[in-house]
Amino acid sequence: MSVLIIDDEPGIRRTLASILEDERYKVFTAEDAIAGIEIINKEKIRLVFLDVLLPRMGGLEALEKIRAENPQIEIAMISGHANIDMAVRAVKLGAFDFLEKPLALEKVLTVARNALMVQRLKEENQDLKKSTALKEDEIIGTSKEIEKVRSLIAQAAASDARILVTGENGSGKELVARAIHRLSARAGKPFVEVNCAAIPDTLIETELFGHEKGAFTDAVSFRKGRFETANEGTLFLDEIGDMSLAAQAKVLRAIQEQKIEHVGGDKTINIDVRVVAATNKDLEKAVREGSFRQDLYFRLNVIPIRMPSLKERKDDIPLLLRRFLESFGGSSPERIEFDREALEFLSSYPWPGNVRELKNFAERAAVMYPGTQIGLAEAKELLTQNNAAGSGKPPGPAVPSFPIKEVLEKNYSEAKDFFEKYYLEFQLLQNHGIISRTAEAIGIYPSNLHTKLRKYGITIPENKE
Repeated sequence: MSVLIIDDEPGIRRTLASILEDERYKVFTAEDAIAGIEIINKEKIRLVFLDVLLPRMGGLEALEKIRAENPQIEIAMISGHANIDMAVRAVKLGAFDFLEKPLALEKVLTVARNALMVQRLKEENQDLKKSTALKEDEIIGTSKEIEKVRSLIAQAAASDARILVTGENGSGKELVARAIHRLSARAGKPFVEVNCAAIPDTLIETELFGHEKGAFTDAVSFRKGRFETANEGTLFLDEIGDMSLAAQAKVLRAIQEQKIEHVGGDKTINIDVRVVAATNKDLEKAVREGSFRQDLYFRLNVIPIRMPSLKERKDDIPLLLRRFLESFGGSSPERIEFDREALEFLSSYPWPGNVRELKNFAERAAVMYPGTQIGLAEAKELLTQNNAAGSGKPPGPAVPSFPIKEVLEKNYSEAKDFFEKYYLEFQLLQNHGIISRTAEAIGIYPSNLHTKLRKYGITIPENKE
């Protein structure tokens, strides 16, 4: 394990280095934080011993910066003037431990051993997540439509060409993006996802490109953006059709030049990022209407891949149901199955929410059904069940009984508000009145959801979970 010692006292650096080298650690030293950060950028450092009082950049500021840019590194703070408030603040900023001078030999070695153990646990956890993700990200199906998608993925993955994935909500566009990354030469590098519809226009620039400390009122520390985080890997821009024109211009420049600048910074940063974008919108129509930049559309649409809706590949529904039920059944020896009539009915159902809706239905069946064989009647009941109360009624609030003429006479803004209010009421019931879950389901921040609820005078339903 490589260890970095950052301290302005040469004697401390020599002593610590000697102790750690005797235990076969590879040791680097720096006299201040700026020099130390330069070493971190060049070497694979696993643990930093960082003094609190340093010239040029204080230890706590350095701690915050290193943790922001390199969250995998453990940092032990050292100080000859420690107090409880300072130690608490250091831990809140992400310090692994806090040591007081004069340093005790055994304490230094214990911290190093513990840091190494934590590193190994993190790596094992990441490996476990990766192995699980491979199963979760699998594109299931044997229909000709899915085989065509798989063929396009295999062809596209080998290159660095930009890809535009289109398809209805819930059809599996993210699975396509992850499969392309997994089969590409960038597989060992980051896969970074951005939901463009969930980020307010005021935050999209700092989210994508990062910001310097003090760039704006709430910028209390440096933050790396998604483009920089995805360097050498893949950046997945989901719901790209919902991005504002101003943000589109900045994304176009980053894609063209492979260069970015932090908000509030003047330094140009070179990046190497493959971009995969996805949308459920008709971008050609959006280009004609002026809501999407034509030059960005052509940049993104180098290799188009369309993910078919579930109603276009009904032959895959039995296989999808079986795989979902197996995954939700866990280690239970009793497997739930649908009989022939139930499968025929479910295969003919339109599934407007596509694979996402089918997966939710399978989970509900695995959790709620007490037996092992689900027939036609039980399948219909499970399908129409109200998630909040299990009343047997179709989920969601009743549509307001306005005459159709009145609805059609509304202008665009009124019609949009009319349907948005109904949609929000429906989603609140589906998610048991839980704001955080509802906001996640529809892809917006909870604060934005609260604003919309106040706008339409919507009462939050009682949580019946």
